[in-house]
Amino acid sequence: MSSAPELSTVRHYLLNLQDAICGALEAEDGAARFRTDDWTRPAGGGGRTRILTDGAVFEKAGVAFSHVSGLALPPSASAHRPELAGKPWEAFGVSLVIHPRNPYAPTSHANVRFFIAGADTAAPVWWFGGGFDLTPYYGFEEDCMHWHRTAQAALAPFGDTLYPRFKKWCDDYFFLKHRQEPRGIGGLFFDDFNELGFERSFALLRAVGDAFLPAYRPIVARRKATPFTDRERQFQLYRRGRYVEFNLVWDRGTLFGLQSGGRTESILMSLPPLVRWDYDWQPAPGSPEARLYEVFLPPRAWAAS
Repeated sequence: MSSAPELSTVRHYLLNLQDAICGALEAEDGAARFRTDDWTRPAGGGGRTRILTDGAVFEKAGVAFSHVSGLALPPSASAHRPELAGKPWEAFGVSLVIHPRNPYAPTSHANVRFFIAGADTAAPVWWFGGGFDLTPYYGFEEDCMHWHRTAQAALAPFGDTLYPRFKKWCDDYFFLKHRQEPRGIGGLFFDDFNELGFERSFALLRAVGDAFLPAYRPIVARRKATPFTDRERQFQLYRRGRYVEFNLVWDRGTLFGLQSGGRTESILMSLPPLVRWDYDWQPAPGSPEARLYEVFLPPRAWAAS
């Protein structure tokens, strides 16, 4: 793969995806609007970060597009692909994190990206990556089944093996090793993906990106007006701490962005506006909070439920 039109096609899709997601989230919120922040990166490239804050439904939502480049890969990327060390590279992506105000509405994350090294050579190295995952605070079986069935349907045109493979990858990736617990109920995750050739691999990326809104928006619509008390709010803030821990300790994209000299404000837009930590907190036996740990966080075949 070396022709410029293919790179521009990826960029065009990602910018349109950012527009579509921001428009849908504004419509679901009904009050707040996204602020747009265009930026350039001195080392190469730039992006368009959009942030919605203090909405009626969404306490914070960030949807960022970036297209960055460099002359040599940072350690987080070249460590597992040593053959790329020293090669010029480009990375395109849309990344988003949504933190609803209501504790019964789950946090969600999605990312779709494309990476290429040595684009001006006869044998460039490229791959796609991404996925989406759901982090509920109070679980509902119907939401989990809808989320995973939508993910399964998005991958179905590309074969029966990809959904179980990408689901397991997601379960394994979004696992807090230092806590020995999952971050949420998973979804899809894939990286270094080029096995279908460029056109089909790009089609798979689009299928995943286009499935996010049908997967997430109906869940928010069902839960955004659920009555809640300070108890549920405090548990939401406590569980948001797990989200912060994962992003700062384990997330490969965060490490890549920071080590490659990326824009810190855009990289850390994923962090929630409010969060809390409590020493050695444990849910009361039989409580709704305990049910999250016992029923929803352990990996489960939700699409087959």
